[in-house]
Amino acid sequence: MKRVFPKGTSADAMAAAVTRMVQGLAPDRAWSVEMVEWKKPRTNQQNAYLWGVVYPMVLEAGGEALAGWTRDDLHEYFLGEVWGWETLEGFGKKRLRPLKRTSRMTAAEFTEYLHGIENRLMDLGIGPLPEPIYDQPA
Repeated sequence: MKRVFPKGTSADAMAAAVTRMVQGLAPDRAWSVEMVEWKKPRTNQQNAYLWGVVYPMVLEAGGEALAGWTRDDLHEYFLGEVWGWETLEGFGKKRLRPLKRTSRMTAAEFTEYLHGIENRLMDLGIGPLPEPIYDQPA
């Protein structure tokens, strides 16, 4: 079960709702209850813009310098460049892994990620990114 309480919901109303949620749980099983601050997750529109506009534009603008690169390669590269890398060791080898993935980002973090990509592209002489259609006023 999952429930999001909007801003302004009183503590009493949240407690009553949580009580109703847990009253029907089977007592012969172990349960975990967790309350975390809700943040708006990244949107499908943001993700579509990244994969359908940004990465194809970078591959085209990169020309011969990015020959053989894929959108997946760019994704790993930019995740690490924007959010940082961790080094993993195994079987006598080292490899880098990005510290963050887009699937768990909030909408605000995803926007920050896009700005990070744009800044990196500007440093490389590519960019700016086209404005996302979903951010334009109607």
